[in-house]
Amino acid sequence: MENVFESSHPLVKHKLTRMRDKNTKPKKFRELVRELGALLTYEATMDLETTTVSIETPLTTTRGENLKDKIGLVPILRSGLGMVEGVWELMPSAEVWHIGLYRDERTLKPVAYYNRLPVAPTVSVCLILDPMLATGGSAVATVDILKNWGVARIKFVGLIASPEGIARLHGAHPDVPIHLAAIDDHLNEHGYIVPGLGDAGDRQFGT
Repeated sequence: MENVFESSHPLVKHKLTRMRDKNTKPKKFRELVRELGALLTYEATMDLETTTVSIETPLTTTRGENLKDKIGLVPILRSGLGMVEGVWELMPSAEVWHIGLYRDERTLKPVAYYNRLPVAPTVSVCLILDPMLATGGSAVATVDILKNWGVARIKFVGLIASPEGIARLHGAHPDVPIHLAAIDDHLNEHGYIVPGLGDAGDRQFGT
């Protein structure tokens, strides 16, 4: 599917395998979420624009490149929080804006409970961070919010996704690139990704 990118990097595959293991403890699970967040963001930001600058090295004057775009990180609460630190290590100047959504277990629809975005956009590119793209409802709702806010470019960065979630996000917002560690088999009757890795929030926070 166009605009959907599944990582083929060996490190991504190795770390995701450790995350899926039910015996992986919360401390290690958090570390893996952070590391995979950084690896996937590295791949997702290959097309960011830069500007040429002149700098002084210890030996001479040379040209270099600085990021042109101002980046915003939008973790979907709560499981998306674990990905922020890894991305911040790559882009420490990135702004972080939180959007709180939860999935109603009866209807499987997203319910918004937190949004503190300022009136006007302060960034030109937003990376939505969420480990799981399951039904796709929360991702679609978040993109809706960011587009209404006026962000020029939006990318989704997640760990695993179901085909159903990808189809829903891509169907609603085909212009939003989807970057993933893996595309899993299907959703079960409860809306969980199979084979999956369990509840990413519970496994991070030990709840």
